[in-house]
Amino acid sequence: MENEIIYKIVLDTFSSTIKRASKLIESFSDEQLSQEVSASKNTGHYLLGHLIAVHDNMLPLLGFGESLYPELLEIFVKNPDKSELPKPSIEQLRTQWNEVNNTVLSQLKSLTPTQWLAKHTAVSDEDFAKEPHRNKLNVVLSRTNHLSYHLGQIGLLKN
Repeated sequence: MENEIIYKIVLDTFSSTIKRASKLIESFSDEQLSQEVSASKNTGHYLLGHLIAVHDNMLPLLGFGESLYPELLEIFVKNPDKSELPKPSIEQLRTQWNEVNNTVLSQLKSLTPTQWLAKHTAVSDEDFAKEPHRNKLNVVLSRTNHLSYHLGQIGLLKN
């Protein structure tokens, strides 16, 4: 029972951080999201795509299936904002943001307590035996922190 409470807290924190991010993103026009968060830094457009790519990659990492938009990794994770690679429109990214997060959250809600502590797919059985903290719970905690960090950056567009 105690573990179930811990998993619920983690899931609720991830979910509420996504809701805060969604509300902030929705508050900006496409033009505002096209701006750099500060001089010579990433644009809101890039950060939105980056967050989608990272959350989308949680699907295969947590064993939930294939990424919905694997092409976003190349554009928004493996390359910087100024790479001049063609990017999906902000309008398209807004739709993908909702779809990816709804899919991830739906899958996370189906996890049992045992599954929360199971290894993720990027760790070998041997390494997991030595480092059991490399589990699905830790991935969600890490992604919550990652989202919070970039949420702070995107918030700079309000100025």
